[in-house]
Amino acid sequence: MKIAVYAISKNEEKFVERWVNSMSEADEIYVADTGSTDNTVELLKQKGVIVNSVKIEPWRFDESRNKSLEFVSKDVDICVCTDLDEVFTQGWRKELEEKWTNDTTNARYNYIWSFDENGKPQTSFYIEKIHSRHNFKWVYPVHEILQYTGEQQQKYITLDNVTLKHYPDKKKSRGQYLPLLELSVKENPNDDRNMHYLGREYMFYKMYDKSIETLKKHLALPNAKWKDERCASMRYIAKCYINKADYKQAELWYKKAIKETPYLREPYIEYAQLEYELQNWNKVTELVENALKITERPMTYISEGYCWNYVPYDLLAIAYFNLGNYPLSLKNAVSAYILEPENERLQENMQKIKEFVN
Repeated sequence: MKIAVYAISKNEEKFVERWVNSMSEADEIYVADTGSTDNTVELLKQKGVIVNSVKIEPWRFDESRNKSLEFVSKDVDICVCTDLDEVFTQGWRKELEEKWTNDTTNARYNYIWSFDENGKPQTSFYIEKIHSRHNFKWVYPVHEILQYTGEQQQKYITLDNVTLKHYPDKKKSRGQYLPLLELSVKENPNDDRNMHYLGREYMFYKMYDKSIETLKKHLALPNAKWKDERCASMRYIAKCYINKADYKQAELWYKKAIKETPYLREPYIEYAQLEYELQNWNKVTELVENALKITERPMTYISEGYCWNYVPYDLLAIAYFNLGNYPLSLKNAVSAYILEPENERLQENMQKIKEFVN
């Protein structure tokens, strides 16, 4: 099989060498450069990458990705779309070739979107940016996705041992996201996914009233049926109310989120964090203990890393300490420390609680 990697770039010179080395298992590598003013293009060409310069005005991600896909040879069997700030685990091609069949259309694989300050995976989920050469196009101005245009039914394979890691340039602005999301909703007002993303973006911009209004619109859409995403909208509404110091409304929306998805940790932990700030210690223990009964983490972008690291045990340790239950406080302080032994605060808390137990 002939496999090609394709991507878009703009001022990515510091990522070029690492990215090309990671993608070198492909037969061909294509990049559509959208206006770099640094050495990105020159460095890519030195590495043997086929580079085409494109101009997308007005800017939108779907058109740029479609343009980059156009440059890929028609005789390629499998296309792999990545960004220059991403890195594949070694040996990704071998598993792809072993599992791909003549009627396969897409491959899904693990994507580590973020890491914590200690380099541990924070948010991971499956993505599906490996696809057959034909019958696909990118849609949506931002948070773009692949749309299948073929007549046969889509057939997915899962690459269990393939992981793509994301190491973004945190200094890069995401200022273009908000107007592009507003455009997405304008173009497709009944698209629940884009409405959810727009509401979240307003929250990031601290436009809390607009965020609440938009997220409520998401929840009211007839096709907004994915419970995990509905729960996330409810959680974001609660966060907006917290920032407006309306804790009653925040509690109400966290309760709705728990009712929507009692199988997810996120609404329990975030509700517990609110009650922690309000020093309602009994409520903190109730919520976190219920969250810890959930032992299977879903592989979706909705899953928040802080619900699966030391944070739940840290909350319990402090809550039980304030309730005077020092043995349970110590038990959870130890659990938190084991999960993040480099955290000095956790270590100090554990030692202080030991003194009370003794």
